[in-house]
Amino acid sequence: MSISKMKVSAKMDAGFSTLVKCSHPFIIDQPKTAGGNDTGPNPLEIFLSSLPACICAIGRIIANQRRINLRGIEVEVEGDIDKDFLMGKTTEGRAGFTEIRSFVHIDADLTKTEKDAFLKEIAFRCPIADNMIFTSVVIPSVVEKLPV
Repeated sequence: MSISKMKVSAKMDAGFSTLVKCSHPFIIDQPKTAGGNDTGPNPLEIFLSSLPACICAIGRIIANQRRINLRGIEVEVEGDIDKDFLMGKTTEGRAGFTEIRSFVHIDADLTKTEKDAFLKEIAFRCPIADNMIFTSVVIPSVVEKLPV
């Protein structure tokens, strides 16, 4: 097993804007109707968008490894969430998505059975899907100052 550490950081900016530092820095915000400035996607969109991006990337890796002529993958993801819970209007239920569905179109010269097997392997190897399906330990800690 070869474990690698990945890091990102984020800093609250004005209103609901959050500046994310990573290999390609970006802004997460809320729509104006929710009190934000609409300068970027909201955290839930970022979370959901990581799944189709990972499906596409892992699909490309597997296609390259298997020499599959993969012309493309298109993915649509939808999730069900109880916004009353996250807004503090109820304590019944949970904060996260209760169900996430992905619809995957694979453009390759494969049969339906081969595409099903290909998608099954993508799902098995996708770290984002793995983190959505299985529990990862999340350890929040208050610190006086972030390490540099």
